[in-house]
Amino acid sequence: MSVIFRDIVPADNPVMAAIIRRSIEEFDVPTEGTAHTDPTTDNLYQLFQTPGSRYAIAEDAGVILGGCGIFPTNGLPAGCAELVRFFLSPAARGKGLGVKLLEKSYEFAKEEGYTSLYLESFSEMTRAIALYEKNGFDYLPAPLGNSGHDACTIWMLKTL
Repeated sequence: MSVIFRDIVPADNPVMAAIIRRSIEEFDVPTEGTAHTDPTTDNLYQLFQTPGSRYAIAEDAGVILGGCGIFPTNGLPAGCAELVRFFLSPAARGKGLGVKLLEKSYEFAKEEGYTSLYLESFSEMTRAIALYEKNGFDYLPAPLGNSGHDACTIWMLKTL
């Protein structure tokens, strides 16, 4: 594998939307109140033109393997961004790409002046939760900000 990491481009929208929706369905978590039904999932490139946001794509030989971004979600504390739309295709999992995408997100966040990252997930996504725990995310008792993804059941925060 010769994976490259790059910023999202408009042509990535349908591929990433499919990866995100298939992953949510695969883990049998709610589709309502998640990125599955969020209309911005179909327009990630446009969403990540928002100041203070960035989205990284992992690609191998022209094949998109997944992506991860940071976003200045409304209602988060000062200096905090949300780690968002972090999904890998099934074939890309277990190869260390998740850690590399996290590191890219930390780099983006620091470049944008953020001091912490918040995320929302589901307990059913056990491998993702283990990755977050291993990489310094701590559990929160309740959600922060106004992501609109009210079906999520896990909330975590990492100081950068």
